[in-house]
Amino acid sequence: MKIIVISDSHGNTQAILDAVFDENPGLILHLGDYERDCDKVREAYPSIVLRAVRGNGDFRGREPEYDEFVVQDKRIFMTHGHLYGVKTGLGSIINSGLARGADILLFGHTHMPYYGTVDGMHIINPGSIAFRGQTYAVLEIEHGVISCRMTGLK
Repeated sequence: MKIIVISDSHGNTQAILDAVFDENPGLILHLGDYERDCDKVREAYPSIVLRAVRGNGDFRGREPEYDEFVVQDKRIFMTHGHLYGVKTGLGSIINSGLARGADILLFGHTHMPYYGTVDGMHIINPGSIAFRGQTYAVLEIEHGVISCRMTGLK
């Protein structure tokens, strides 16, 4: 399954729509800031499931602070990251992901793309779809294998 992971759209809905058009994913994950951008994406692409969490810029947001679910036998834990202090270090969020048994940990907030692994857990921050190169992550899960590439709008 092809998944696009976006974060920190900050009102730049067109950038999300462009990424979805370019990638044609089976699932869209939005990691917060601004969750209201998701409404327009859901309207434009009603056949693609979009899951979202609330960011620190989502005042009175309706989305949860975090989400946990399974895609093709891989457990995903996603959150915006501000509640874990990700701008000063990743220790807290990594420990939380490991404690939850996550195969994939997704977070945003820093606006800086990041991809790494710790104890087999894939850690992904797609950066910001609105700023600094308009980056996002393309996550693929095929036959139990996880791969990720960082990209920007073309």
